[in-house]
Amino acid sequence: MREILRRPRYFSIKRPDTRDTRDTREQANTGNFPDDIWTKCPKCNELLYVRELENNLKVCQKCSYHFRLTADERIEYLTDEDSFSRKGPEVAPTDPIGFVSLGQKYSTKLHDTQAKTGLLDAVVYGTARIEEVPAVLFVVDFRFFGGSMGSVYGQGLVEAAELAKEGRVGLVTVSASGGARMQEGIFSLMQMAKTIAALTELTEARLPHVSVLTDPCTGGVTASYATSADVVMAEPGALIGFAGPRVIEQTIKQKLPPDFQSAELQLKRGMLDMVTPRRELRTTVSRLLKLYAG
Repeated sequence: MREILRRPRYFSIKRPDTRDTRDTREQANTGNFPDDIWTKCPKCNELLYVRELENNLKVCQKCSYHFRLTADERIEYLTDEDSFSRKGPEVAPTDPIGFVSLGQKYSTKLHDTQAKTGLLDAVVYGTARIEEVPAVLFVVDFRFFGGSMGSVYGQGLVEAAELAKEGRVGLVTVSASGGARMQEGIFSLMQMAKTIAALTELTEARLPHVSVLTDPCTGGVTASYATSADVVMAEPGALIGFAGPRVIEQTIKQKLPPDFQSAELQLKRGMLDMVTPRRELRTTVSRLLKLYAG
C-alpha cells in the first residue's frame, strides 16, 4: 500500500493565532524563550514568532533568510496537497568497513540518527504532482549525517531516476549535503559515478532533471548529480561549492569574501541557471517541467 505523507498540523489551522505574545516577547528579549513560540534568525538576529515563520514557508520576514527544512517540510511546500506517494528508500544503510571514530561505532550512530529523525537514510523519494504536473521528487534531509551520500542515498537516486523513466515524467532533486559519507569508505565515493550513470539514462530517455540546491550543498554531491541537470537552481543565500570556505581559507592562507560560495555569486559565475526564492520555487519548477514536456 502506498504511503501518503500527511500535512503538518499547523497547515490545518484556519484561524489566525490570537494569543497575547507580549509576555513571551519580553522573555525572548532576555534570552529565556520557549522554542515552540519564538526563534531567532541566525542572519539578522530578529526574534520571529514561530507560527508566522511557518506561515511564511520558514523565510525570515525581515531579511529573507531561508531556514533549513526537513524532508517532510520540503515535500509539503513543493507538492500539491496529499499528492506525494512515498516509494523509498526501503533499505537501511549498513557499516561495510566497521568504521569507528572516537570510540563510537558508525553502526551505533546510524541507529541513533534513525531513531532521532525517523528516517532510514538521508533521502526520501516518490511520485508527486507539482501544480498538477506529475513528477518524481527526490529530497535530501540534512539532519541525517549532514545529508551525506552513502550507498543507500546513491541507490535511492538510481531508483528515483528509474521511476521517472517508467512514468515518463521529469525528475526533481532537492539537495542539501556535506558530500560523501566517508564512514562508508570507497562505497560512498562510488555513488558519484553511479548517480551520474542513472541520470545519463534519464537524458537518453529525453526526460528532464531539475536540480534544486539548498543550504548547504557541497562536496561529492555538488561534484556529481546535483549540478548535472537540465536546469540547476538554488534558494537565495545557499552555500554551494566543493570544499567548505573554512577549509579553503586554511589551505590558501587568505581571508575569503563574505559572499564566497553563495548562490548569488555562483549565479554570476555561471554555475547556476537561476536563484529562486522559496515562495516562487513550486511555480518555477512546475513551469520548467511543463516546458520540457512540451
